Amino acid sequence: MSDPVASSGPAPESGRRESLTIGFVSGVSPDKWSRVWQERMPLPLVLVPRGPDLAGHSLDDVDMALARFDDDIPEGLHAIQLWSETPLVIAPKDHPIKVVDSVTLAELEDETILEGRDDDTLDLVAAGVGLALMPQAVFRATGRRDVVGKPVSDAEPTRIALIWSGDTDDAMNEFIGIVRGRSARSSRGAADDDASPVKKTAAAKAAAAAARAEARKADAGRKPPPRPARGFPRGKPGKPGKRR
Repeated sequence: MSDPVASSGPAPESGRRESLTIGFVSGVSPDKWSRVWQERMPLPLVLVPRGPDLAGHSLDDVDMALARFDDDIPEGLHAIQLWSETPLVIAPKDHPIKVVDSVTLAELEDETILEGRDDDTLDLVAAGVGLALMPQAVFRATGRRDVVGKPVSDAEPTRIALIWSGDTDDAMNEFIGIVRGRSARSSRGAADDDASPVKKTAAAKAAAAAARAEARKADAGRKPPPRPARGFPRGKPGKPGKRR
């Protein structure tokens, strides 16, 4: 996988852009990144929904994509892996699997496993034709209640990654920064500026700690004032008096 900093060759001129187009697979919500983009950038962000999988991981009609991978990311693509997804087995609502917390692949060997991760596949599952395997995020996105999903403890998780081909321009780098959680002030090459407030804060804390230490030393040389005697209330010496 490659970082955008490592891209070489002439990048597209961001000034010619009319928008930045991002594809995304089902189960992935780009809304939070879209909101940050709208706050920072005047350039329109166009979001293009895909199915459960980015078919062939094609980038022909988008600049970048939030894609799902079962295996290694293909050669020729730049990618930033974002997170992994829990694999589920999907079964009819009345299937015995509903009473267990999770299953293993070995426990599914005698079951018919259907291909596909879409609603058509879930229709077949609900009809009792077979079971299906899909990421938890995809299953949740369907909102289906006529089937049940259980984690497969030893199945390989799928991965979500931001991918693109070729070189990046300013707009693409800005989206990469948003996905990575960079603040509006930070950018590649601005690390020193961002670190300055942290260094000042640390210095201020050190100075305050030194001042407190000096104060403790000064106090240690002083004789503490006598404490007031704690007498018993009324009554004979050595015996507690009556409380009013």
